Amino acid sequence: MSEGPEQRDDDERGWEADELERASENVLGGWPNAQLDDPPGDPAPAATLDESPEPPVAAPALAPETEPEPADEPVGPDVDEAPLVETTGEHAPGELAVPPGYAVLEGEARGARRAVGIVVSRFNGEVTGGLLESALGELEERGVEPDSITVMPVPGAFELPLAAMALAKTRRFACIVALGCVIRGDTPHFDYVASEAASGLQLAAIETGVPVAFGVLTLDRPDQASPRLEKGAEAVRTALEMADLFANLRAAAAR
Repeated sequence: MSEGPEQRDDDERGWEADELERASENVLGGWPNAQLDDPPGDPAPAATLDESPEPPVAAPALAPETEPEPADEPVGPDVDEAPLVETTGEHAPGELAVPPGYAVLEGEARGARRAVGIVVSRFNGEVTGGLLESALGELEERGVEPDSITVMPVPGAFELPLAAMALAKTRRFACIVALGCVIRGDTPHFDYVASEAASGLQLAAIETGVPVAFGVLTLDRPDQASPRLEKGAEAVRTALEMADLFANLRAAAAR
């Protein structure tokens, strides 16, 4: 026998009443598992106090919008680079000042009654010829007579130390002036020759006790030589000053 409309209304009202009562009982245990609009049937078991559902996870807060940092731009031909620092001088200005109250032993670049030996390399002859001319002019200006000057040409800068030591060991010269030129090339030849020439000339001076002045140009390019030919005269002044200093030292030690 089919149910009538009144019977169905009573059943639906009874089911709604049961659901509302069950929902009110489960408030302390969390949200009811069953929704009120579920169809009639066996209701889902109510949540208990020990089986509370996890609280809803809040959506992560959005970080404030910031402008992205610009990436480092590669340095290339289109990017401005820092200008290269150009050197305008080789020496710092100023003179040495010894405080008063101290004994000072020094020499002067005087050439009177001094014999000077000059060793000069033939290699890069245009440059070394300019150095020799500068050195001879300075010797004349300092009062050194031409017959007191001996010039010894050698093949290259590498041979300068041996020649300087040979002249110094004769004990006929108050000082030796070494003149040469080494120009950088595509191989390490420059580094070896320049380094050995410098250390060899120093060794000649140390072993003999005769001042040996370094007048060797070490250049990157040939066009750098012209403004540096004064190095010949500078080497002469250095050699004469050291010779005078050693003469004063011997005189002071003899007193």
